Amino acid sequence: MNTENSGGGETRGGAPAETMPHSITYIGMGANLGNARSTLILAAKDIAALSGIHATQLSPLYRSAPVDAGGPDYVNAVLRADTTLEAEELLRALQEIETRRGRQRPYRNAPRTLDLDLLLHGKEERQTRFLTLPHPRMHERAFVLMPLQDLAPELVLTQGSLPGLLAMLGNQRIERLS
Repeated sequence: MNTENSGGGETRGGAPAETMPHSITYIGMGANLGNARSTLILAAKDIAALSGIHATQLSPLYRSAPVDAGGPDYVNAVLRADTTLEAEELLRALQEIETRRGRQRPYRNAPRTLDLDLLLHGKEERQTRFLTLPHPRMHERAFVLMPLQDLAPELVLTQGSLPGLLAMLGNQRIERLS
């Protein structure tokens, strides 16, 4: 799924959108309650419609077993976005989308209607109470690395190349759906 959002010349801080710095960001997406496939597609459209998102590309969908949690299998994907949004601003918008799509947080790693994780935001590195970039556990999750590799096969994380990291995660069951 490719979507385009021109941003309509919007401004932040008085600067035209065309002159604001753009970042390529990757968002991990997952759901294991309700119609998970449909929820991920709708969430991708919600993200594409955000002010400050200029283009998106959705990876193929995958099915995976929960990691460090119980419940039904997940449907997962990664969304690539070209954005002028700052990382914290984007994370807040992602959390609002989760809430609109029925996300509840009764306990850590609970099954969920939608989970949106900011994986990478340009080359930013940061650790705050609110946000850690790059995502601290993405290199341990085949359900993140496989769709990320579909979008950016040349990407190398601090921990290694995507194919090398995936080879170390051979025990994590993952199946391509589309």
